[in-house]
Amino acid sequence: MMPMTIRELEHAVGGVWQSPGEESAPISAVSTDSRSIEPDCLFIPLTGERFDGHRFIDAALDAGAAGVLCARLPEVLRPDKFYIQVEDTRLALKLLAKAYRERFQIPVIQITGSVGKTTTKDMIASVLATRFHVLKTPENLNNDIGTPLTLLQLMPEHEVAVIETGMNHFGEIRYLGDLVRPDIAVISNIGDAHIEFLGSREGILQAKSEIFENLKPEGVAVLNGDDPLLNTLELPFATVRCGKTAHCNARVTEILDLGVSGVECTVTTEKKTYQLEIPSPGEHMVYAASIAAAIGERMGLTEEEIISGVASYQSSGSRMRVVRLSGNRTILDDCYNASPQSVAAALEILAKTECGRTIAVLGDMGELGDLTERAHYNMGALAAMLGIDLTVAIGPKAAKIAQGVEAGGGTVCHFATKEDAVSLLLDEFGGDAAMLVKASHAMEFEWLVEQLCK
Repeated sequence: MMPMTIRELEHAVGGVWQSPGEESAPISAVSTDSRSIEPDCLFIPLTGERFDGHRFIDAALDAGAAGVLCARLPEVLRPDKFYIQVEDTRLALKLLAKAYRERFQIPVIQITGSVGKTTTKDMIASVLATRFHVLKTPENLNNDIGTPLTLLQLMPEHEVAVIETGMNHFGEIRYLGDLVRPDIAVISNIGDAHIEFLGSREGILQAKSEIFENLKPEGVAVLNGDDPLLNTLELPFATVRCGKTAHCNARVTEILDLGVSGVECTVTTEKKTYQLEIPSPGEHMVYAASIAAAIGERMGLTEEEIISGVASYQSSGSRMRVVRLSGNRTILDDCYNASPQSVAAALEILAKTECGRTIAVLGDMGELGDLTERAHYNMGALAAMLGIDLTVAIGPKAAKIAQGVEAGGGTVCHFATKEDAVSLLLDEFGGDAAMLVKASHAMEFEWLVEQLCK
């Protein structure tokens, strides 16, 4: 973060400087966590239903924070620290990041979608990094806290920013777009994730389309051209559709699935044809690659740079991470999150692995509302249809997965918790086997992967 004076901070957030002391040195870092304080940073205590960061103001100041932006002042104000009082610290964080964002006149790409946001973000950043110094959203810190904290990391050396934005309610993408103010807006797809809060896929489309409300008039919309709902959009912006169907501006053909080694494909635009090698499994990866190629081309990258950027792609965290173990054993670690669309794609990858035995470890999927039982049952039925040798369903909702497998004639075991299941998984994960581990993030299946890797 570039330095900001107390007066600049006060003006940006519309707060009141309440400190008894003199103005300190400029602030060059911001933290919302009292456990990760840098020297001379600004601490912003956030509040929620079950927590109140104001309880940790003194701890943050003791750890080296130069000052605090707070809604409630402590009883005693320290003369060596500064305090800026605001009505709402979460809103103030947004206002601070918005003011800071205005310092930078660089291309900004905003990404949303039901599935594949982080994959698409990482692929775009990988391509653009062949020429530019890129700031991208770390991991998937894509909410009303992570997005402003990401923008506050902008520095003069950055030449482009790739910002992922997530949502589960109406208005959230609009809120974040007001911060990001993109030059290019990307929607990866419209699926069932968060349908519990948005009512229908049409509601999800409406919520995701809020991204265009802050797209600059001369901006570009980049969409999944094979998504039926996205194809209903008629936008007042230049629009690039990426996918396998004939109407796409960046059309994918000649797809070669290499199993866990990745995918090869051809992407043809109005200008060039790109022979791409994607080092991550799953045919769905062609969407992220074609979107990245189209954006890279639009930003002036050469054919060689685009091809190299796609080939250099690395997934973030537990997103179809291929873990190879002794005895020709392979873990498909895709347990960061789960939706019906992403589980189906992962099962198809598992079914195509060249191993003697396939095992799917599937847990609960969240925020599906009325679709919950049917979606879980269908995933079990799909596992059976694909010929998965053993499905291990974990969690209360996953009982429907087990029913779907049984109805399809497959082999399945159901457990209430991952701790109950781990012993069986260790026994079943013998030589020449591939095991997919996937569930919603709340299930914390990373623990299972750790046990299996041991």
